[in-house]
Amino acid sequence: MTDNEPNSVLVVGGGIAGIQAALDLAEVGVKVYLVEEDPSIGGKMAQLDKTFPTNDYSICILAPKMVDCYGHPNINVLTHSKVIGLEGDKGDFKVKVLRKATYIDQEKCMGRGDCIEKCPVKGVLDYWELGLSTRKAIYIPFPQAVPKTAVIDPETCLYLTQGKCGICAKVCEYDAINFDMEDEEIEFEVNSVILCPGFDECNASMKTEYGYEFFKNVVSSREFERILSTAGPYEGQLLRPSDKKAPNRIAFLQCVGSRDDKVGNTYCSSVCCMHALKAAMIAKNRLNKVEPHIFFMDVRTVGKEFEDYRIRAEQEEGVVIHRGTRVASIDEDDDENLIVHYSDGERLVEETFDLVVLSVGVCPTTSAGEISKVFGVELNKDGFCSTSVWDPLSTSRDGIYVCGTFSAPKDIPASVAEASGTASKALSTVTEREKVSILRKDYPSEKDVQGEKPRIGVFVCHCGRNIGGVVNVKKVVQATKELPDVISVSDFLYACSQDALELMKEKIEEHRLNRIVIASCSPRTHELLFQNCIREAGLNQYLLEMANIRDQCSWVHMNEKRKATAKANDLVKMAVAKVRLVEPLTTPTFPIGHSVTVIGGGLAGMTSALEIASNGYEVDLIERSDRLGGHLNRVLFKQDGKTGREAADEMISRVMSNDRVTVHLETEIEEVAGFVGNFVLNTNGGPIKAGAIIVATGAEEYQPQEYFYGEDDRVVTQLELAEMMAEKPLEAKNVVMIQCVGSRTEDNPMCSCICCTTAMNNAINVMRSNPGSNVFVFCKDIRTYGLREDLYREACELGVKFIRMPDAEMPEVKMEDGRLLVSANDFILGDEVVVNADLLVLSTGIRPREDSSKLARMLKIHLSKDGFFQEAHMKLRPVEFSTEGIYMAGLAHWPKLANESIAQGAAVASKAMTIIAKSELEGMAPVPVIDELKCRACGICQEVCAFSAVDMKEDSTGALKASVNPALCKGCGSCGAACPVGAIVLMHYTDSQLLAEACVALKEVME
Repeated sequence: MTDNEPNSVLVVGGGIAGIQAALDLAEVGVKVYLVEEDPSIGGKMAQLDKTFPTNDYSICILAPKMVDCYGHPNINVLTHSKVIGLEGDKGDFKVKVLRKATYIDQEKCMGRGDCIEKCPVKGVLDYWELGLSTRKAIYIPFPQAVPKTAVIDPETCLYLTQGKCGICAKVCEYDAINFDMEDEEIEFEVNSVILCPGFDECNASMKTEYGYEFFKNVVSSREFERILSTAGPYEGQLLRPSDKKAPNRIAFLQCVGSRDDKVGNTYCSSVCCMHALKAAMIAKNRLNKVEPHIFFMDVRTVGKEFEDYRIRAEQEEGVVIHRGTRVASIDEDDDENLIVHYSDGERLVEETFDLVVLSVGVCPTTSAGEISKVFGVELNKDGFCSTSVWDPLSTSRDGIYVCGTFSAPKDIPASVAEASGTASKALSTVTEREKVSILRKDYPSEKDVQGEKPRIGVFVCHCGRNIGGVVNVKKVVQATKELPDVISVSDFLYACSQDALELMKEKIEEHRLNRIVIASCSPRTHELLFQNCIREAGLNQYLLEMANIRDQCSWVHMNEKRKATAKANDLVKMAVAKVRLVEPLTTPTFPIGHSVTVIGGGLAGMTSALEIASNGYEVDLIERSDRLGGHLNRVLFKQDGKTGREAADEMISRVMSNDRVTVHLETEIEEVAGFVGNFVLNTNGGPIKAGAIIVATGAEEYQPQEYFYGEDDRVVTQLELAEMMAEKPLEAKNVVMIQCVGSRTEDNPMCSCICCTTAMNNAINVMRSNPGSNVFVFCKDIRTYGLREDLYREACELGVKFIRMPDAEMPEVKMEDGRLLVSANDFILGDEVVVNADLLVLSTGIRPREDSSKLARMLKIHLSKDGFFQEAHMKLRPVEFSTEGIYMAGLAHWPKLANESIAQGAAVASKAMTIIAKSELEGMAPVPVIDELKCRACGICQEVCAFSAVDMKEDSTGALKASVNPALCKGCGSCGAACPVGAIVLMHYTDSQLLAEACVALKEVME
């Protein structure tokens, strides 16, 4: 079969990175082929219970993206498939895909499960549950699988192995079973390729001393995720596998399969420390009696607000942390408890635990070698896809890009940002831009329900056990059936799953429903999904109301099941009372500009500008100083053959010579007006119009007030040390480095992420250039995460000495007889260490810019508690603001290394292009309507509006009246609440609708 579509991109891997890359490309009109080997998209993220540091339920935030991806008209999802051939060059690749037979017609299968119920083959180990439970020969991978269709296992199916049975085909009323289905080869052409096949868990059984696969109560970190999951084999109950009893003491062992010569993986897996902290906290919350212990080598909580998470775990949640510890071995006693042997630095210790969780590292996908061969891309020494610091999204083959864990271990936000970045790279290969058309979902004609008596359908979600484990959903269903105008009530295990959405549409059609209530989780994450669902059924998207019976009910009343059920009933009653009165609304549209303004000319800002320009759009790049490059100009150690200054010079040359980039040096922003698609930035050099804005303003180096900095020339920062070594050889005999200066303190608990890597680079350069010198590093942890672990190892091999301090302590520096004496307690040695420093180097942290709050006010965006810019969602919207059309990248978001800033710079370029590539944008329908007869033009509404959406304009008689710009309005309702004469009505939240809810809520009290 051949499928040729112009302007196409191949995305290999359907995890969160692949989904995000596909969605970004599809939103600008590019045809995407998304190829996934598993029967469902979603990847490893779909298997997680919760995500750090927000503790969101993973599948709850992922499922809407999975559904959006599968249903997007520009995305062709090929599951159960793999690429077996690729020929050609950038702009003209020919792809061959093998689509494995599932023996199920996906177009016919409705995922109802009758076939599964009747299948006689039981006891097949369930790969999704990692062998902790079993399935049948025909199965649906997991409840929220997309596509939600059955799959037949050809190795265990009786019909396919022995030619008998076939019960599934007999009971399937949709005639979806096809035992004659064969593997199929598909060929098509694409302009470029994005590789994101993910990772595999390192094999824990290689660490034989830990007894994995021999001791039943030694499990991997991923297995523990499934144990914790409310949709997992134990339905969220914290039980140990051997006897299904609740454990009292749990040990988490870090770096299993990482940072280990013996297993051949010397790198750090980046995510395991936070993963263990999260799992330990969830275990403690799930079962308060649990005593979780985590055995760390180094505590590497390096991401945004990760250190706060560690502090919370240790100081508030009762997680016991053992630092600088590697467990030697594990034995099992007669009760299948585990005896853990380790050293606390002073003595050998034995402790008994009921359950041991191995934090198993991130390994290259087992198909990495095959992928390398098929796509012609190089792998690095660790088996990951080879990239460079200065081009982290490109592979060794032109036109093939990489994102996510295929290039290195990383967490979800970094994978998502890289995915958007590769979308920008791939978009630049689409040459026939005039032929690209942005397809939209073809919704059916909207049914006219004006004047009809309300016919309300209510759909109640169990959300696995998130809701159903606390709220008696069946009782809620029964109570709801008695409410006026309610025609149909149904409950679903997961309302956001593909099959549930299809059933909702069927119910709407079957019962001629014209108002819908969804009782489930938060509208913040799921309202758009359900609005699209009812639009597909022919209803106006605003004929919907959501009752949040998870966040506002089951989660906050998890130990009060009866009260939670009563509250859920009330929340549903309120939603029904309101939805009875809602009316269809029309969404306004408005034209947009097709240029982008980037604020900040550092590494991230220049990357954004160049990416956008390479895709044919105009960019204004604003820089307040007289030179581009930012902090990169001061980075003088080499990475992948270039110093930061050399990389900056190259990028500056490219920016200044690009006809589509207008650079505004020594320019300050004075005011920002407008809205998404139509911003105006007033600067000291004049106004600049933009369809989207990128904030890449960077951050500041902490200026030390301690350790005699500024008083003694022998005390310098890491950047100053690099500058010194660039000028002349270093003569100092004893070089002492102090980590975490200005970071990880009581006043500033955040980790600055880059200091350890910078220190290791400089320490290595000192030892190489002056072999007779001594380098002493006073540290709490060394946080060279990911592939940067090689720097730490090299420093150790060169003889750099590390003095490990307790987390709450910092070294003391004294001046005695002209000598700089640095001292600290080394908890590994159990003694004080004193060093006479010829040169004292301070690893100073990164701080947010002091003027960030001013820019935040102008742009109406938010800052985090640490003063950096706050993203819309830490996991899945890491470079977006809540304010539409404004994005962030680089150090303005959080301290990060050069390759991460470049990835984010490319990511925001992609995000901005999803706006400016369109001809028009939709505004909000729930906006205020002004009753001009009542309006007195008092201006109170204008004063309280936080979004400058209200203005005073003359009406036809010349009288001033309030007027609302729907493009600026966010529907907050402040104006309506403040109006003294009731002249403002917020559509979808009218007085009558809100009072109807209140009356139902207070009915028993009033009676």
